[in-house]
Amino acid sequence: MPKIVVKFGGSNLRSKEEIHRIIQVVRNYNQPLIVVVSAFYGVTNYLIEALEQARHDESVAARSTQYLFDLKIGILKHFITDQKLLDETVAAVQQQLADLGKYLQGIALTGDASKGLEDHVLSYGERLSAIFLTGILKSQGFEARSSFPEAIGLYTDGEFGNASADFHLSTNQVRESLSEDLIYVVPGFYGVSKEQKTTLFGRGGSDYAAAALARCIGATSLDIWKDVNGFLSSDPKLVSNPVLIEQLSYNEAAELAYFGAKILHPRTVEPLTDPRIPIRVFNIYGTLAVTAPLTVISREKSVQSGVVKSVTYSDDFGLLKLKGPGVGLKPGILAKVTTALHHAGINISSVLTSQISINILLAKKDLQNAFAVVSAIELSAVGKLQIEDDISIVAAVGHGITDNYGIAARIFTALASDGINVLMSCSGASPIVSYYLVQSSDRSGAVKAIHREFFEK
Repeated sequence: MPKIVVKFGGSNLRSKEEIHRIIQVVRNYNQPLIVVVSAFYGVTNYLIEALEQARHDESVAARSTQYLFDLKIGILKHFITDQKLLDETVAAVQQQLADLGKYLQGIALTGDASKGLEDHVLSYGERLSAIFLTGILKSQGFEARSSFPEAIGLYTDGEFGNASADFHLSTNQVRESLSEDLIYVVPGFYGVSKEQKTTLFGRGGSDYAAAALARCIGATSLDIWKDVNGFLSSDPKLVSNPVLIEQLSYNEAAELAYFGAKILHPRTVEPLTDPRIPIRVFNIYGTLAVTAPLTVISREKSVQSGVVKSVTYSDDFGLLKLKGPGVGLKPGILAKVTTALHHAGINISSVLTSQISINILLAKKDLQNAFAVVSAIELSAVGKLQIEDDISIVAAVGHGITDNYGIAARIFTALASDGINVLMSCSGASPIVSYYLVQSSDRSGAVKAIHREFFEK
C-alpha cells in the first residue's frame, strides 16, 4: 500500500506538549509512514555559529556537543521509561555528537572548513532529531526506525549548500529501503552525492527533502504539520481576519513561498508536480484529524471571484542598479553582468530594464558581493552603480491575475489611497503573480491596503 510522507518542523519538537501532539498525530494515521523531521528549533543557527567559532576556538567542540546533549535529554527521559530503550537512544545520540565533536575539533586545528565539511556539520541537527523522535515513538509502542539519507540512497546532484535530488539514481533504492510496513524516521535537509558527501538542500530544505522522498516512493500525499492555520489570504500579524485558502495550485504555492510566505520552502512543489502528489497542510495545534487538511496543494487550478488569493511580502530582496544614458541600448552589458554574477555564485531573482537603468533584483545578503563583482567589470556605458536595500516586495498571487483586466489598477489605487508610492512593479513574468517594490517603511501599509481592497470590502 502506498505510504504517506509526514513532515514535522523543528517548532513541533520544542516541548513535551508538542511531542505529545506528534505522537497523537502518528497514532491517528494508523498506518506505516515516512516521517521527516527538521532540526530542533534554533539548532541549525547554533551549528552555524559553532562552525564560525570553531575556526579560532578549540573549546567549541566540547561546549557545543554538551549543549546539544543537554538540550532535549530531559524530554527524552520523560517519554522513555524503559531503561534499555533509553540507553540505546542515548547511546545513538552520543555517537552522533562524538562524530560532530571530531569534525568541529578538526576545524579548530586547521582554522578552516570546506563547503562539504560545512554541509556535513550542519546536517547534525536533523540527525539528532531523527534519533530523538524514533526513541520516543518506540517508547509509545510504535515500530519505528531511524533511516538516514546516506543509508536509503537519497542522492543529489552534488552541489554543496543548495543541492537538488537526483531521482534517476535515488528512486529505486529509496523505494526499496523504505518498503517495510513500519514507521521510518528520516532526517530532512540533506542528501548525499554519488561520492557519499553530505549535500544540503538549502536553508529550510527539509520540506524539499520530504517532497523528494514522497516522489521516490510514490506517496499518496505529502502531509506537512505546521504551527499555523495553513495558507491564508495574508499574514495574520498584519491583517485582521485573514481568509483561509483551502485549495492552491502547485504554482500558486511556489510563488507565495518565493515571495515570503513561510509555510513551505519555495522548492517543495518541484518534485511533486509531475507525479501529481498533493501537499496537505495541517496545524499541530488544531484538531489533529489527519483527514481534514487546512490547505491542499495540487494540480487543480481555480480562479476565485476576486482573482487574488493571497497577499504576501518579503524583506529579503534588494536592487543593484546600473545607470547610464545608453545602458538600455548598449549590447552585451546585461550578458557581462549576469555571467559575472553566475561565476560568483549569486542568483538573480529578476531583471527590470529601461533606456537609462538596468535594475537587478537580488537576495539582500548578496548585494555587497554583487556590487564588488560588477564594479570589477569594464562597462563603459554604466555611469553609476548603486545599491538600494531599503525596500520590500509586496506580491499579489492568484490564477487569473494577468488575464483579468483591472487587477493592477485596483492595487495601484489601493496603494495610492493610503499614500504609498510604488518604486517599481512587475506583472506578466508569471501569469499568477504581480509584485510591487515599496520602501521598507511602507511594506506593512501596502499589504494591508491590498488585502483590504480584495478581501475586506
